[in-house]
Amino acid sequence: MFGHSLHRADLAALLALLVLLLWLFPFALLCWFLDSGRLQPPRQPDTAFAVWAGAALASWVLVGAWLGLQSRRAWIWRRRRNPRPSREIQRERQRIARTLHDAVGSQLVNASMLLDTSDRQQRQLHAVLEHCLLDLRLLVDSMDGDQCMLTDRLAILRHRLQPVLERRGIRWQWEVPHSHQPGLPAGEPAQHIAAIVQEALSNMLQHAQATELEVTLQQHQGEWHLRVRDDGVGLAQVPGASSAGKGLQGMADRAARAGAQLERVQGIDGRGMGVHVRWPVAGPRR
Repeated sequence: MFGHSLHRADLAALLALLVLLLWLFPFALLCWFLDSGRLQPPRQPDTAFAVWAGAALASWVLVGAWLGLQSRRAWIWRRRRNPRPSREIQRERQRIARTLHDAVGSQLVNASMLLDTSDRQQRQLHAVLEHCLLDLRLLVDSMDGDQCMLTDRLAILRHRLQPVLERRGIRWQWEVPHSHQPGLPAGEPAQHIAAIVQEALSNMLQHAQATELEVTLQQHQGEWHLRVRDDGVGLAQVPGASSAGKGLQGMADRAARAGAQLERVQGIDGRGMGVHVRWPVAGPRR
């Protein structure tokens, strides 16, 4: 649905397979001639002919072995260029994700539990550690589902965000379809779009001083519209607004790689800010 291009790896694999088939054709033809009786070996043994035939056969076998090796390499290269990772890569990602979650995640939890939230400075440090733990968990989730639908990725994001929002007393509205619908991407495009939502919400939690957040995904006039908005202080009053602008450019680049368009919009009730991502119902074009 999202389009596929023919990589050089695919062409190399096809070319290697074609050359191997061309190499096999004369051998199969010779076997057919011998089996049908149309080609008879010489009645008198000829030493020169035997040497020539043996050398030709040995060369034939060596060329065939080389072609087979090159075909295997080309096919492996094609698999590596496949956007869907192999089972070995998936298992390694899951191992790394478990290590991060068990080792780094537990250390962040232990560090946050040592802080006294009644103290202002320690409360700020607790919020930073909480945000680091949230980013870590979201990173682990993203490593464990390369072919997930967009709705599944957003559901995981909501599950991770809900406790943080409730602890901070932030009201939030989440209007996202519960099941997959036509035009909602999966795989890499879904990963890019979910990463945009995650980055927008992360910036809002860190800098916007918002009391209300809103995430909506709706279909309107042949397009899907994803909006993330807050009622915070807005981009102009955020410290380091230039870096925030770079963050918006990064989100726009992600949207372009997913075949979507991103624009900055006003926040809730004219306050704060938001981002709007849209793509046709036919699916993001890549």
